[in-house]
Amino acid sequence: MKRYAVIGLGRFGSKLAVSLAMSGAEVIAIDKERNIIDTIQDQVSHAVRLDSTDEDALRAQGINKCDTAIVGMAESGKAFESAVLTVVNLKNLGVPQIIARAQTLTAGQVFTAVGANEVVYPEIETAQRWAYRLLAPHIGEKIDFAPGYSMASVDAPPSFQGKSIMDLQLRQKYNVNLVAIKRSEDETAKKPEKSSIINVPLPDTIVKPGDTLMVAGSESDLAKLPQE
Repeated sequence: MKRYAVIGLGRFGSKLAVSLAMSGAEVIAIDKERNIIDTIQDQVSHAVRLDSTDEDALRAQGINKCDTAIVGMAESGKAFESAVLTVVNLKNLGVPQIIARAQTLTAGQVFTAVGANEVVYPEIETAQRWAYRLLAPHIGEKIDFAPGYSMASVDAPPSFQGKSIMDLQLRQKYNVNLVAIKRSEDETAKKPEKSSIINVPLPDTIVKPGDTLMVAGSESDLAKLPQE
């Protein structure tokens, strides 16, 4: 079982700690505030009140034996200094994976410079997701596989229906690649077919009403796919 330490139990840290614990992971939740520890102690494996800028205190709680440590502390005033020193301490303890939460790109660069393996930007990422949802409401669930590039599900618009993959020329016209087609049950058929996946669409494959297209490309190109 993997062991996680979540240091800093604000909105991000506390939700992350509880989510990991609910998934069956061993979680050590750490914060300086006793009332926060009292609130979360029944929802994680261990909840400890300590100052994470004290390397010896972290070692005493076995943080050096954790697989991953997440620093979710605030960044205002001295809190940012404490977060940076916490990352340094985790690095000195030999924690294999150190993840730091940052509110700005500059803060993220600092965390990376002192030893964080990865930086997450919850506020920035949430804003970007909402902007994309507002600009491209026809794009459904998407999976990011590189910065600015995703695989997404798109309900086949009316202008695609009845046309073959060759006729649509998705790569030439929209600069996206068709990965698969999810075909829903055909209620008009005498023998309705269950939902099926066409994982290798051929040039002569016809797009039908109700089809969901799995397409991959840059987010800007995906957003330009027609809605009608």
